[in-house]
Amino acid sequence: MIEQLAKAVQEKGTSIVVGLDPQLQFIPESLKKAAIEDRGESLFAVSDSFLRFNLAIIDAVCDLVPAVKLQIAMYERFGTPGIEAYRVTAKYAKEKGLVVIGDVKRNDIGVSAEGYADSHLGTVKFGHTILSALETDMCTVNPYLGSDGIEPFLKVCREKNKGIFVLVKTSNPSSGEFQDLKLASGEMLCERVAAKVSEWGSTVMHGDWSDVGAVVGATYPEFGRRMRELMPRTWILVPGYGAQGGKGADLVPFFDKDGLGAIVNSSRGIIAAWKQEEYKKYGEEHFEEASRAAVQAMREDIAKALDDAAASRVH
Repeated sequence: MIEQLAKAVQEKGTSIVVGLDPQLQFIPESLKKAAIEDRGESLFAVSDSFLRFNLAIIDAVCDLVPAVKLQIAMYERFGTPGIEAYRVTAKYAKEKGLVVIGDVKRNDIGVSAEGYADSHLGTVKFGHTILSALETDMCTVNPYLGSDGIEPFLKVCREKNKGIFVLVKTSNPSSGEFQDLKLASGEMLCERVAAKVSEWGSTVMHGDWSDVGAVVGATYPEFGRRMRELMPRTWILVPGYGAQGGKGADLVPFFDKDGLGAIVNSSRGIIAAWKQEEYKKYGEEHFEEASRAAVQAMREDIAKALDDAAASRVH
């Protein structure tokens, strides 16, 4: 799977991941009204409005970006209709040639971990039929339970050509409460997790890269260089760009010298661009065009930062 992601990044010429994390306040009134007319004020109407919103954005940006990321909590809060919107969105994105990352942060041990791995990445057999549940290519995984909780996901990665991103240093303000704790060895907990990610990843290699990636937030750029050192064969999923404060210049340490090895997620900054002053000219009736413009601006910001970094290394 990591080869597919790397190829898509190179073909599209950018590392941007669009976070399809819909909230009701992001959905244009026209879409909500149309869904209510069809389904009433129900969870099914919410699901329909999310689908109309997501699919329009996918159509608008699929030629510009290599991947999308779906935060499952935005869908789960609306029950089974919300989960169906998640599944259909993922399926449609794959049909458009995008790598689909499920931001699910799952983990457990034993048969429970196997269940999570199968539901998000694998398949299940019923009778003589092999079934796939949620249509995603990769997913985020919490490492807190140790190797027992990771191995079921690695098994599915090997068997089904899938990938995972393990939480290492997250973008939220309180992440340091645990992730920055110093161990007796002198290393921080997040550094120990990064070393384990490299170890786990060494068992699922494809060329120069592993199907086991890491999540490291753009809001902590000082960690980027250290994490790249600890995980040289690891693709890093970088949240925190845009609405959370990260910018192009903060991202340089996450990439390797060739400008590869990292993908950068933006959610609100893209899907809710139509509500921002900079893109209000599009109006809610052209919300997807505002999202496309936001992607183009982000592409330019990241490309400039990487070009400037490359130029400084030459001189």
